[in-house]
Amino acid sequence: MIYSGLVSVTFRKLSPAEIVALVKQAELKGIEWSGDVHVPSGDLGRAREVREITQESGLSVAAYGSYYRVGQGESPGFSFEQVLETAVELGAPTIRVWPGGAGSDSVNEEGRWKIIQDLRRIADLASRALVSVSLEFHGGTLTDTNESASKLMVEVDHANILINWQPHNGETTGECMHGLDEVLPRVGNVHVFHWWPTAAERHPLADGAERWAAFLTLLQQVPGDRFALLEFVRGDEPEAFLRDASTLKQWLAQVQPGRQ
Repeated sequence: MIYSGLVSVTFRKLSPAEIVALVKQAELKGIEWSGDVHVPSGDLGRAREVREITQESGLSVAAYGSYYRVGQGESPGFSFEQVLETAVELGAPTIRVWPGGAGSDSVNEEGRWKIIQDLRRIADLASRALVSVSLEFHGGTLTDTNESASKLMVEVDHANILINWQPHNGETTGECMHGLDEVLPRVGNVHVFHWWPTAAERHPLADGAERWAAFLTLLQQVPGDRFALLEFVRGDEPEAFLRDASTLKQWLAQVQPGRQ
């Protein structure tokens, strides 16, 4: 089952209460709460508060969007243990992390192995807390190409690691479909947007109907539940978000008849 939702970092300037109200207005189902502004790592009081206002509004915490860079060393006050503790207090079922701090073509074998070892470590820690780890499918990391992302999942070989999938900027629909198919059994949540051909060019989600029809049709074949989460919108405007939310709900209804 694919549920609809929002990545809270889409609206950095809004408070958690304002974001919850907006998601309710849009009639979406969940929120990935961001660790860079809305639920800072280590602020357990804020995590509890945000969990409560989310759940009291009938919404789900879809994920904790941390900015932990795997294999890059832990700065004081920003250990993965602290990130995990925050996620547990938030009630998040998964923690989004970045697999490394550089693109795959600039990371040597030693650097890649360091990231793999750290991934296994944090996946073990999270598993004991019944939380999964989701790798951002993103440029500037070891998931910046379809080939590197697929290879990384084989190298890590850990049941508690998922892929937080999104289309790579500038890739054709066919290239994106190939990459998605390569990691499909391990896909958790998905970030939804229509930026083309670069991240600087944001378009209404409806303009990406052909691409996303193919992506969602493939995704709905995967067993289990996941969220399709809107991330960033044209002009960072709530009105644009509401339009994109309506589009996303229509698409999900088409690939999941009779279900929302």
